[in-house]
Amino acid sequence: MAKYRLVLLRHGEGAWTKENRFCSWVDQKLSSDGIKEAQNCGKHLKALGFEFDLVFTSVLSRSIQTAWLILQEMGQEWVPIQSSWRLNERHYGALIGLNRAEMALNHGEEQVKIWRRSYDVTPPPISESHPYYEEIYNDRRYKCSDVSQENLPKAESLKDVLDRLLPYWNEKIVPELKSGKMILISAHGNSSRALLKHVEGISDEDIINVTLPTGVPILLELDENLHPLGPHQFLGDQEAIQAAIKKVEDQGKVKSAEK
Repeated sequence: MAKYRLVLLRHGEGAWTKENRFCSWVDQKLSSDGIKEAQNCGKHLKALGFEFDLVFTSVLSRSIQTAWLILQEMGQEWVPIQSSWRLNERHYGALIGLNRAEMALNHGEEQVKIWRRSYDVTPPPISESHPYYEEIYNDRRYKCSDVSQENLPKAESLKDVLDRLLPYWNEKIVPELKSGKMILISAHGNSSRALLKHVEGISDEDIINVTLPTGVPILLELDENLHPLGPHQFLGDQEAIQAAIKKVEDQGKVKSAEK
């Protein structure tokens, strides 16, 4: 019997996800398909009888919008939401805005997979001449973060994501879990992968093979020491979920017509 239960998910499809671009810290709303994914996620969680007491999101709109839509579908709009940059997507540095398939064509699929999925490889940092630098670092949401803007990352490996996420997990989320609250975390592909790595003890080598589809809730069942009672569970149609995972993996591959 699980002592604690937690639902984690990667937000619904964003506008740049559809365009196969590294979105990272550029703020994007959900695409029309992403809105449907979030709504369907909410309907499924409602059908399964989930009742949330608290929701955590990043400070990026696609994460927050997903949480809103889920709670709306569940009739739980009143549930409090707390947002932190520490749950943001991984900062992809100079890769932000680039097309993944084009990067695979230019740099090779294996290099793109390393940039996207490896644990401790950091992409080239963003520079002040980058077309999205000003948009990110002049954004008002980071003026009220718990670190100064000059100390915000300029590029991150998955290890860096975990390093900045862990204090928030330990100091904010864990106490709420231990108080008996049912928690939903609406985060991103890499912040969710980082959290799964920590909770489940996934090795540095094996985390490269963990891929999360958009808008699919993940159930974690934990014992009194916050150790998993089993592997994480994707909730929903398993065949459709595997197809969605393959779709995400294929984003970093050269398109067939270009091969």
